[in-house]
Amino acid sequence: MRVLAISGSVRQGSYNAALLRAAADCMTDVEFVVWRGLADLPAYDEDVESSAVPPAVAALRQEIGGADAVLIATPEYNGSVPGALKNALDWVSRPFPANVLRQKRVAVVGASVGLFGAIGAQAELRKVLKVIGADVLAAGLAVPSAQTAFTENGRLRDRKVEGALCEVVRDLLRPPMERAA
Repeated sequence: MRVLAISGSVRQGSYNAALLRAAADCMTDVEFVVWRGLADLPAYDEDVESSAVPPAVAALRQEIGGADAVLIATPEYNGSVPGALKNALDWVSRPFPANVLRQKRVAVVGASVGLFGAIGAQAELRKVLKVIGADVLAAGLAVPSAQTAFTENGRLRDRKVEGALCEVVRDLLRPPMERAA
């Protein structure tokens, strides 16, 4: 199985990138690929798309298309999804009837320095993914106070949080008929 991981943050030292690294520790016998091209995507432009798909967009579509599942870790900016992540989803949602996320298994987690762990952004992200046609897991994970949630090595300090993250990952890796409701 191949899992593509996407952090919604382009920041060096991102807590969401650390959350993805922690998720990778939950997987065995899985090809875990972290996509790092969010900052390389141009702003979505339907005129550009109709003439030639930018190389960075084509690469993202190929990565998603080649994955069995996608894990997205999102921060929360102004109560919603970061613009760069939403832009990426706008690009990959085209062409709509046959987009690479249609029926793709997707799990959403998030970390934030706030008290709610990017829960608002996660809800918005799930809504967008469902509209696109992805098979979005209901379960997720919100990691609040992210500035204290990770060790200096980038590991989660709280074993319960780590266990909850691993449960989301296990659910993502389960065949659809075996997943938790």
